[in-house]
Amino acid sequence: MAFQKPSHTFTKIHLKALHTNNFKLLFALSFTVFINMFSFAQDIPKKTNSIQPTVKDSIILDRKDLPKTEVSEKKQDTTYKDTLKPKKKELLEHIVDYKATDYTSFNQKQQKLYLYNQAEITYGDMNIKAGNIIIDYSKNEVYAKGIKDSIGEYSQAPVFTQGSNVVEPDSILFNTKTQKALIYNSKTEQSGGTVIAEITKKENDSVYFIARGKYTTAQDLDDPEYYILLRKAKVVPGKKIVTGLANLFIYDVPTPLGLPFGFFPQSEKQTSGILFPTFGEQNSRGYFLQNGGYYFAISDYVDLAVLGDYYTNGSYGFRAESNYALRYKFRGNFGFRYENLINSERGFPDYSKSTVYNLRWSHSKDGKSSPNSRFSASVNLGSSTYYKTSLNQVNTGSFLNNTLSSSVSYSKTFQGEPQVNISLTATHSQNTNTEQINMTLPTFQGSVGRIFPFAPKTGSKKGIIENINLQYNIRGENRIQTTDSLFFKKEMFRDAKAGFQHSIPLSTNFKVFKYFSLSASTNYNEVWTFKTIKKSYDQIQRTAVTETINGFDTFRTYNFSTSLGTTIYGMFDFRKEGKDPKIQAIRHVMRPSISYNINPAFDKYYDSYEVISADGLTTSEVDYSRFEQGIFGSPNKNFSSSMGISLSNNFEAKVKDRDTTATEPKKIILLNNLNFSTSYNFAGDSLQWSPVRVSGGTQLFKNKMSINFGATLDPYALDNNNNKIDKFNIDNGGSLFRLTSANLTLNYSFSSKKDDKDKNKSGIQENLNSGGRDDDLFGLPDGQTTGRFDDDEKKGGDEEKVSQFYNFKIPWSARVAYAVNYNNSRRQNEISSHSLMFSGDIDLSPKWSVGASSGYDLKNQGFTYTQLRFERDLLSWRMNFSWVPFSSRASWYFFIGIKSNILKDLKYDKRNQPDIQL
Repeated sequence: MAFQKPSHTFTKIHLKALHTNNFKLLFALSFTVFINMFSFAQDIPKKTNSIQPTVKDSIILDRKDLPKTEVSEKKQDTTYKDTLKPKKKELLEHIVDYKATDYTSFNQKQQKLYLYNQAEITYGDMNIKAGNIIIDYSKNEVYAKGIKDSIGEYSQAPVFTQGSNVVEPDSILFNTKTQKALIYNSKTEQSGGTVIAEITKKENDSVYFIARGKYTTAQDLDDPEYYILLRKAKVVPGKKIVTGLANLFIYDVPTPLGLPFGFFPQSEKQTSGILFPTFGEQNSRGYFLQNGGYYFAISDYVDLAVLGDYYTNGSYGFRAESNYALRYKFRGNFGFRYENLINSERGFPDYSKSTVYNLRWSHSKDGKSSPNSRFSASVNLGSSTYYKTSLNQVNTGSFLNNTLSSSVSYSKTFQGEPQVNISLTATHSQNTNTEQINMTLPTFQGSVGRIFPFAPKTGSKKGIIENINLQYNIRGENRIQTTDSLFFKKEMFRDAKAGFQHSIPLSTNFKVFKYFSLSASTNYNEVWTFKTIKKSYDQIQRTAVTETINGFDTFRTYNFSTSLGTTIYGMFDFRKEGKDPKIQAIRHVMRPSISYNINPAFDKYYDSYEVISADGLTTSEVDYSRFEQGIFGSPNKNFSSSMGISLSNNFEAKVKDRDTTATEPKKIILLNNLNFSTSYNFAGDSLQWSPVRVSGGTQLFKNKMSINFGATLDPYALDNNNNKIDKFNIDNGGSLFRLTSANLTLNYSFSSKKDDKDKNKSGIQENLNSGGRDDDLFGLPDGQTTGRFDDDEKKGGDEEKVSQFYNFKIPWSARVAYAVNYNNSRRQNEISSHSLMFSGDIDLSPKWSVGASSGYDLKNQGFTYTQLRFERDLLSWRMNFSWVPFSSRASWYFFIGIKSNILKDLKYDKRNQPDIQL
């Protein structure tokens, strides 16, 4: 027996001296991969009788050490015909590396190879680590186990790795001749779960048996809070699992939830299968099943889920959801929802039947796949009453929406000089309250990039001539206005308006008096239309009659404008010698601008018709343009010469940084913008000044709060009938301006944690999929959680261990949206709308979370839609309860189930749905 004692060094053994069966004692260990949902990377080669190794002075073996065969001697006779079959190609294609800390030893008498303490064998992508590994050549067995340390603790248990598969049993015993094996207390992670098997027997290459196996998704595998006990199970790797009695255990306490036997198909690929429904009861529609159906794994790039709802009163619903993606190309999702709703019973006076539907499509293209072209889609259209009357709980967080909008666009850029851009867009906007629908099917836009005909070939452009540039733009549009009742009917297309608009802007800019920038431009505009009108007066009906004339027609206009602007910087420095104030300086940036515009009169495009008075004695002429109902409006009839004045402001401050190591003060924004604008019409006979419009906005508290405001100030007074008159308000005994309208919006998101991101990922995504908001201010769909307890990786650390007993820090987050609108255009002096919306979550303990979404109408003194949420983290399980305490949708929902997606159907839920009130 040769003995060596290396120290963490590798010794290489070339196994060409061994027969194929000796290689199998290592390679066949791949049987342990069956615990990884019982799939294998490759099969074990067929067994043959072993050849005893020949050991000389060292453990390096080679075929030259074997005795010469009869075949080798007969090769000297050239007339001898070899009748033996050619030898098979050696299966061993890699070098086996092994090591051990204490010793590696080969016992010639016992025909055993011993590896002790941190032993390791590597062959190809296969690796075994254990405290003790014994290879018995005489019995064709491989045994791997751990060792006991100095205090008697079992350590260095075997770890078998092949590729990405890892198995950690207590010990392994494998017979390379019979290809049978026993594995004791193995643990393998697969698809978010872990299989713990007391004893596993490998019968042959394709059949395995498990005794008292446990499947769980718990984190603590030594003491799992739950598991499914498989008393006996037969496994065909990669195909199926057949079990006997299996039932659920919670903390080793058996429950009556189980199956007498089970058949589970296994696959590493996407697999089609049944989606189990949820059940409940509703007073007006009876018992129901919701969201049950079938999942189709069409390919690696696209899937389809078909789901349905059924109610015992005859109502039913249908949903089709599909996701698709092609890496580095595009991704998107598609959904169609349809519901047939029945109220009351046939024969009763309140019996009614209606259908609602909703179509959603989202598509995005990877910009790197084709930089010069873009295609995107965001579609949400359907019945205006869909979200209000839908019975499915996934629409709970979307029923407050009053607008549906869609956009599908394609754009392409043709590189060159000049650059050419084209785009094709279809849009849709739908008001669910008025059921009014506006669509463009489609809108075409094209443009040719700026051309500088007088620019120098080299150097920068200077002066009025060199900066002259022109463009060409074209816009074609087919606009449709309709209602829900006429959607996609022939009447919808009959009233469509179509036309093209061409524009050629010519402009230049240059410096004046060093600090002023002057720009001048003129614009040529040409409109093509395919419908015009003709008006006349019906003397019998005594009303104007409008006749639509189909046919091509066009008009042309032009205008001129110029503007002068500059930028003024002001600095207010509060620092003085010997003083270091908290606010060190305030910078004020002003950008004043004055513009002048001329729009000629194009009265040649106007006609008139005579109107006879009621007594028939007098007549009067009424002017109109045959283009006034066109898609791009009508040309100006009156000459316009106006001046515009605007002033934009920006305020920033430099404050002393709280960080004493900072060398520079910190810059904060006081006002992002504060803008004033008005205009004066030189050609007008009265009311020449337009109202002064004020707008502004800023962001505070590290951009967590955004504030926007606006106001309109009118310089003219009102008469006793609240009509505007051509007299300044200050000359009428009032102030310089009348405040006619004002608005203020505020959005604030804050939490107890710094840089805390929104945790409501699952609920928010379902809101978006249903066409709702990207926050939880309208509440979350039933069954959707805040996501605060979904990330198990956040658990850990000394602080977490302390907080399991007492949560001395109570995490919380809140979102607030405030809006107020004021109207005083005719001395109403009223708040037209005033509302506050808020939502938030509080972690009362590491395992308990409470949340709410609500709002308050400050004008009408009442709460808006309110939802209360309670969530409990049960380690591998979660429990949540949502409650809408009042309103027409008052309801509650309770859920308890396993977090893991692989066992998400192991749950219990109960709901009390509201009765839909139309």
